[in-house]
Amino acid sequence: MKRKELNELRSKNIGELESKAEELRLTITKSEAEVKAGKEKNLKKVKNLKKDLSQVRTIAREKQISEDEKPEEENNKQIDK
Repeated sequence: MKRKELNELRSKNIGELESKAEELRLTITKSEAEVKAGKEKNLKKVKNLKKDLSQVRTIAREKQISEDEKPEEENNKQIDK
């Protein structure tokens, strides 16, 4: 995935990222079948799709962690007052 595409993904919410991940999973499954059947010439396609999937899942996890930390920070600010 290119840097520009990654920046676009970072602006999306977790639900959109999960749907993108599911779409990539389906594409990987289809591509693996095509490679095994000999229809796909580009053997690195599956590898690249798996890499893209891991990047999308990493971004989704980062967002999830940052959202989990926000309430803790707000609680700490309220306690300090």
